[in-house]
Amino acid sequence: MLANGDRVTAAVLIIGDEILSGRTQDTNLAAIARYIGTYGVDLAEARVVGDIPEEIITTLNHLRGRYDYVFTTGGIGPTHDDITADCVADAFGVKLYEHPEIMALLTGRFGDQLNAARRRMARVPEGGTLIKNPVNGPPGFQIGNVFVMAGVPQIMRGMLEDIGWRLKGGAVVVSRTVRVEGTGEGTLAAPLEAVAKAHPALSLGSYPFFSNEQYGSNLVIRGRDPIEVDAVVIELISALETAGVKGAVPVDPLG
Repeated sequence: MLANGDRVTAAVLIIGDEILSGRTQDTNLAAIARYIGTYGVDLAEARVVGDIPEEIITTLNHLRGRYDYVFTTGGIGPTHDDITADCVADAFGVKLYEHPEIMALLTGRFGDQLNAARRRMARVPEGGTLIKNPVNGPPGFQIGNVFVMAGVPQIMRGMLEDIGWRLKGGAVVVSRTVRVEGTGEGTLAAPLEAVAKAHPALSLGSYPFFSNEQYGSNLVIRGRDPIEVDAVVIELISALETAGVKGAVPVDPLG
């Protein structure tokens, strides 16, 4: 699918029982969101599924039909539960084959110890193109609007560097923050809501903080028009002052 207007959307599908069990903490979601955001791609949804083929296939088909891009992490290693390549191939209705470039890489690395388990990492769906892995091990792959990457954070981040040039992004989102100390969200809610309703094209959110016996909230304004975003920073500070909130200050320099 193609995005409507200037908004390009993406979803992340995190695959692996180890994430759901709590044994492994995911950090890839935040890294992907930050990376694609610099290309004007909005992360609109994220899901975590276990190593169940039917769940992976159904979820992937739903996400790739709904969003412009889908990024998957995990499940492309050499063990029996690394089933992502199989599931992606099934979702697209194509077969897997051993990619000659990956086979050459694995042969050079393992020689006569290239066993059946390691050969699993060379399997790519027909029609897929490789995603370079500058860190360690075999590449990931892209098929259609789906990018399949490793689950190991360092390797996944390396693979991202070969994805940016493939993205047809939209307008990049600009973000500004107004910091308010010593005031709770109950007091901030009304002026924040009023400004948000007056600017439906923007996203305004409150992110409270508590540290070193201080408390308050970071009020974040996000949008694609930097002039409007900067104007709303000033408008929000004025609305807070009218509501009796003192000490609201912009954290980011205005454009």
